[in-house]
Amino acid sequence: MSAPSRASMISELRIHLEESQKGAISNVRVAVGEMTVIANRGGIVKLLEFLRDDSQCRFETLVDLCACDYPTEPERFEVVYHMLSMRLNQRIRVKIRTDEATPVPSVASVFPVANWYEREAFDMYGVIFSGHPDLRRILTDYGFEGHPLRKDFPLTGRVQVRYDEAQKRVINEPVRLVQEYRNFDFLSPWEGMQAVIPGDEKAGEAKK
Repeated sequence: MSAPSRASMISELRIHLEESQKGAISNVRVAVGEMTVIANRGGIVKLLEFLRDDSQCRFETLVDLCACDYPTEPERFEVVYHMLSMRLNQRIRVKIRTDEATPVPSVASVFPVANWYEREAFDMYGVIFSGHPDLRRILTDYGFEGHPLRKDFPLTGRVQVRYDEAQKRVINEPVRLVQEYRNFDFLSPWEGMQAVIPGDEKAGEAKK
């Protein structure tokens, strides 16, 4: 008997999830040979436990946990869990939505590796994870204000760090752009391409 195709395996898994996890998921999508599960925020812990332990799933590896920001939507943050089943050679993506004030249940008790992933999502986006054992910043400096991967965070940041010779220490100060905005005319060789590039005359000679 030949081994089942990947498409049939994904189809069987989809039916299995839709029948057994009706209360935990709202939609299942399959595109480009990959399955994405749209889940309910409150049931994410039990859903990931099911995906890890169920004999037809065996997604025992949490590859990544990240966040996306859609600031114009009511629930602006999308938390994404990428999971891998090495036993069954399958992958699955689980997505939930939340806003700035509503916490997401931490899954660090299910996958210990989620501890630092959730801290990163909190640091970069401000997503709050309830039940996390140590929810604090992980990448930005002490006293950093804001969340730098939000779409509404200024590209220049709010503070800059430099060494002050007078105080003999590193200080934080408001961002100061030393170069004023300029309109480039692209005529000066220092600002852009010349109107006529040296060597263009050879191309004209070749056409003759």
